[in-house]
Amino acid sequence: MNIAKTLVLSVLMFSGISFSIKAQSFEDGKAIIDLIASYAQARESIDTVMLKYIITEDMDQLVSSGEWRHGMKAAVKGMAASSTSNPGDRVLKVERVRYLKEDVALADARYTIKNEDGTDRKMWSTFVTIKRGNSGK
Repeated sequence: MNIAKTLVLSVLMFSGISFSIKAQSFEDGKAIIDLIASYAQARESIDTVMLKYIITEDMDQLVSSGEWRHGMKAAVKGMAASSTSNPGDRVLKVERVRYLKEDVALADARYTIKNEDGTDRKMWSTFVTIKRGNSGK
């Protein structure tokens, strides 16, 4: 009898969870890809105004040197300094978007810096994105 109750309860719980997940549209994924492209452009051009518009006040950034940048001010300052001291074309190519909630997603991107000497530095970046109104951060 207990096994039957557990089975019924499991089915009811699973069906409730599955119906609460909302399907995401192609446009949602494209908006995240566009957001990451805007971030890359702001980094490349050292556009601190655009960076501040794109990122959140409470952001955290772990960079390849192992440094943690906590908060918008530290992140923008660090990104500007890094882009200046480490020249090269930065390319971020989003390869996968995964939704955690309707308004929260992870975007995994290949991150390549094309160095002035012709070599490529290949890395990965993962972005946590949130949707606020009609825009993403």
